[in-house]
Amino acid sequence: MRVLNHHRAGSGEPLVLVHGVGSRWQVWEPVIDRLAGSFEVYAVDLPGFGESEPLANTTVDILTDALAAFLTEHGLDAPHLAGNSMGGLIVLNLAARGLARSVTAFSPIGFWATAGRVWCQQSLGQSARLGRIMRPALPAILRTPAGRTALLSLVFGRAWAASGEVALATALGAIDSPGFAPALASFDRARLQDSGRLARIPVTVAWGNRDILLTHAPQSRRARARLPEARHLTLPGSGHIPFYDDPGRCADVILDQLAAVDR
Repeated sequence: MRVLNHHRAGSGEPLVLVHGVGSRWQVWEPVIDRLAGSFEVYAVDLPGFGESEPLANTTVDILTDALAAFLTEHGLDAPHLAGNSMGGLIVLNLAARGLARSVTAFSPIGFWATAGRVWCQQSLGQSARLGRIMRPALPAILRTPAGRTALLSLVFGRAWAASGEVALATALGAIDSPGFAPALASFDRARLQDSGRLARIPVTVAWGNRDILLTHAPQSRRARARLPEARHLTLPGSGHIPFYDDPGRCADVILDQLAAVDR
């Protein structure tokens, strides 16, 4: 069984946090301390990202299977799940298999029209290629608010306010992840696989209104139509990765799921 690198904190009902393409578990750091007061938190590096070894073949569906195996390995029977972007679709599809007590998806992939998917793939792919070309200069560029705004507004709603350290780690995540290119290519085939189980558990879909990667208005509207029983929220001022933009609000969104299950 392949071991996935992960960070564990807190106590309570288990909560598994899943990052997006080109990211790593640390993207959840702004919210982990607050969540750890109510949950036993598992923040996972998917295969081929962060410090987890890559798979021979990396697609969204295969990554979903790998996370299902992680849940089994750690005895996590229907934990709470939360995911961002690619991780958002992964946790929704795990919940559709009956493997979640609740699910929270921040700007999940899969609710796009063809043009939106192509924009996502091309903009992320081109950003990674540009990052590789500019790599020697990235530390200096990302130390400045203007540099962060220029290079990271695709994913952060307030890129200028992120620290240089966070900005550099975000850029290098896409550049260095061996799973990035094949996972991104597999977005062509990524689909919500709802078997009806999602209507039986608390589901929240949250979207930053500054998300320009998975554009907020049309894609959140499709999510509302596809998941009419879910709670749908807009995160004002937040971008595609909202945890640095508004960590308190993002933590509250997940904590509200615990309350929803307990009611």
